[in-house]
Amino acid sequence: LHVQCLQCLRCPRMDLCQVPATQEKGWYLALMAPNIKGPNYAWLDPSRLYCHPQGLQDCVADLLQPFQGDTIDMVAGIDAMGFILGSAAAAVLQKGFLAIRKAGHLCVQTAAQPYTDYSGREKVMEVRTDAISPGLRILLVDQWIETGGTMRAAIQLVERLGGVVAGRVHPWVQWGCHPHTPWWLLPLYVPTGVAAICIEDSQGGRWIQEHYKCSHCVPPRLQPRFNHHQ
Repeated sequence: LHVQCLQCLRCPRMDLCQVPATQEKGWYLALMAPNIKGPNYAWLDPSRLYCHPQGLQDCVADLLQPFQGDTIDMVAGIDAMGFILGSAAAAVLQKGFLAIRKAGHLCVQTAAQPYTDYSGREKVMEVRTDAISPGLRILLVDQWIETGGTMRAAIQLVERLGGVVAGRVHPWVQWGCHPHTPWWLLPLYVPTGVAAICIEDSQGGRWIQEHYKCSHCVPPRLQPRFNHHQ
């Protein structure tokens, strides 16, 4: 993949019309640009694929495919690159878009959640409190899930306000089951969930995938390379 990205960059300008004859799932991942500026930057820049109309369209379609048939009331994107994929997904679904911002940018009443990002820095995110009503089913979108700290904070923020992200939500309450009913006899209530171009196989990434319905664009054969940033 890294070689394919470098080959794309050798062209002085991006060909916005070029599409491979055989379009396997994730073909657009080769449009991403590799890091050429050193360790203070992410290893890849996915924003290059957003410039390609077919690449962006196929990326969003792949992210939304697992949620076909699920009820989604709103899409929420995480500051900042999650805004691009999140708003694109909201447009396809014809739903509203909620921006989960870094602290200090919203001039309305907000709820805040501290977190540690992929680089180990302590940060705070916030969201307006008037947009999420109890039971609202939200699809959470970010560009990348590396350590999982940012996405997990967004999940906590949404659920604290009464929104539903995904997962088992006490099915004995939802379906009138006895609290001691064996788990394998309980119906699962998974209305929506989490979407990102890549969910790395980190401790945080695994936790999110174990507890929430997730979608990403990386084919299984490429996942190990993404996990090791190759």
